[in-house]
Order: sequence, then C-alpha cells, then structure tokens
Amino acid sequence: MALIGILTVSDRASRGEYEDRGGPGIRDYLDRVLTSTWEARPVVIADEQDEIESAIRQLAADGCCLVLTTGGTGPAERDVTVEATEAACARMLPGFGEAMRTESLKAVPTAILSRQTAGICEGALVINLPGQPKAIAECLDAVMAAVPYCVDLIGGPYLTTDPEHVDAFRPKSAQRPPA
Repeated sequence: MALIGILTVSDRASRGEYEDRGGPGIRDYLDRVLTSTWEARPVVIADEQDEIESAIRQLAADGCCLVLTTGGTGPAERDVTVEATEAACARMLPGFGEAMRTESLKAVPTAILSRQTAGICEGALVINLPGQPKAIAECLDAVMAAVPYCVDLIGGPYLTTDPEHVDAFRPKSAQRPPA
C-alpha cells in the first residue's frame, strides 16, 4: 500500500477559522485517479517555513512515497511553501512547476504568480499545489502521468492510475503485468 502525505499549509485552516478545501480536494482527485491501494496521511499546519519543512521531512520519514502540499505558493510574504520544499528536498524537479503553470495559464492569467515546484525528499516525491480544488485538479492533471514512474525511480511503490482519467506513462521496460 502506498502512503501519500497531504499537507495543507494555511494559517486560518490550522487555527480552525477556515475550512480546509485543498486537502480534501487532493484526496478527491487521488480517489478518482489512483487505482492502486493507498492511504492518506493528512496534516494541516500554519504558513511557517520551519513547520512546513519539518512536516515534509516527517511525512517522508514516515514512508510516504508522495507528499502533495496545498497552499503557500504565491508571491505574498507568508507564502513560504516553496522555500520549505527547497530546503527539505535533496533534488529539485522544476519541470513539474513549469507544466503546472503552463496548464493553469490556460484558465487564469494570474497563474504566472505561482511559484510551485517539486523535489525529492528522502524517497518521497514532493509536489507543491495551489489551494483551490479546481486548480489542484488542473495542476495534477498536468503532471500526474509522470508521477507513478517518478515514484518508481526513487524506490517507491508501483502506483497505477485509471486511464479514463490519467494514463500513467512508463517506458516498456518499467511496466508490470496486471495483477
């Protein structure tokens, strides 16, 4: 079974003043798209760089193969998820952010303000996502075809997707026969 960290970064949601919609949006997306068995590890924290970095590292140490963050990727002073991700990750994968921004720009011109990125933290693929469920789905649609193979390459479990939603790409040499 794959463990997937869902990290909501929001001052208001962490204080209970605002309903977290990003975390449930990620879970709904994964429920639709993943066909392999998985379990969510949800965490809600404030926009504090050291807390975000620590949460990413802890989720990776707990065995999450994928950590999806939501919130804190804009240009505002409190938006520090990107900096925390860069500090927690040994390797960065800027193509994820580029693909997500390209897709988001089709929907809204302010997508150019997003600084989301991705990287590898102790065997976990970490991807920064926006906070709104619609934008989360658009961004994940832009990159999800590459996620299962990336998880393979870093030693994670074999994730499978529903091709009706997202057709995961793997080279022929990395494909496994259906169970």
